[in-house]
Amino acid sequence: MFNDHDRHHMTRALQLAAQGLNTTTPNPRVGCVIVRDGRVVGEGWHARAGEPHAEPLALAAAGEQAAGATVYVTLEPCAHHGRTPPCVEALLAAKPARVVAAMQDPNPLTAGQGFERLRAAGIQVDAGLMEAEASELNLGFVSRMTRERPWVRLKVAASLDGRTALADGRSQWITGAGARLDGQAWRARACAVLTGIGTVKADDPRLNVREVETTRQPLRVVVDSRLQTPLAARILGTGMVIAAGGADVPRMVALRAKGAEVVVLPGREGQVDLAALMQELARRGCNEVHVEAGYRLNGALLGAGLVDELLVYLSPSILGDTARGMFHLPPLQDLSQRRSLKITEITPVGDDLRILGRLH
Repeated sequence: MFNDHDRHHMTRALQLAAQGLNTTTPNPRVGCVIVRDGRVVGEGWHARAGEPHAEPLALAAAGEQAAGATVYVTLEPCAHHGRTPPCVEALLAAKPARVVAAMQDPNPLTAGQGFERLRAAGIQVDAGLMEAEASELNLGFVSRMTRERPWVRLKVAASLDGRTALADGRSQWITGAGARLDGQAWRARACAVLTGIGTVKADDPRLNVREVETTRQPLRVVVDSRLQTPLAARILGTGMVIAAGGADVPRMVALRAKGAEVVVLPGREGQVDLAALMQELARRGCNEVHVEAGYRLNGALLGAGLVDELLVYLSPSILGDTARGMFHLPPLQDLSQRRSLKITEITPVGDDLRILGRLH
């Protein structure tokens, strides 16, 4: 079905889509290439919500040359009205001969309807070329559409013996400047950055994107069951949410006066219902959530089955048994109870190692 020319042009479409890595949320990252008579006549990629999608931009560049051409797009053309008209209508008007798509849109509002309308108009549709690469680029969007929760990536900076902080909670800095800068890039692509009240008290973080060029800041989220966030905390301000386990009205009023939004998501024993929090973030359009928290919240998220991927920076240093570990978890009765991962990447970053692992 697909030849080397198809793969070449889809590779280019994926490169274009990746340019929206940090900006398209809550929309997917999509690229489009239009080819006629073996020559590229139009390209486009989606930059941010509310702006034109990849297909109309590429069609505008191609003009009349789009008629009878082949359109390569990384995601099925949308068939529903959102902030912009359906892309499938623009394609139908342009009358290409063939549309090659990497993957079907997981959004139930489209989910195959775009392909159906194109085929009904006599346009050849071939789907599935480099589907794995396209899905990987949009793993958060796919997660939100199919599981109704974001893709959760948990970042840990640790010593070689797996320690993340001293016994008193101090953790700045275990890894080097290169790893910290690299971590900023992962923040930049996320829709939300999540931490716990313990980290807020110990480190007073801002959790914004710094030293990496970006046109937006991710939503900042604090899990704070008893609303203990200090009113002078640097993380407070607009664009941040505090998830509480109960409604302490005076504290809620005081925190809201500092710009925070407070949502009450009661769980067991006064804690925050973490699964409900992920559903709430998905409702707000968050595709990827980047966690930078302490070992207690890390363990709670892992124990609740809410972690999809670990982003671990290992420092060539040793802190010893009295220092804090990565996860606070109940003791295992047998090795068969251990959490298994698939390591997808090991990369040197400065003097440290970056390890990516997916939870099975």
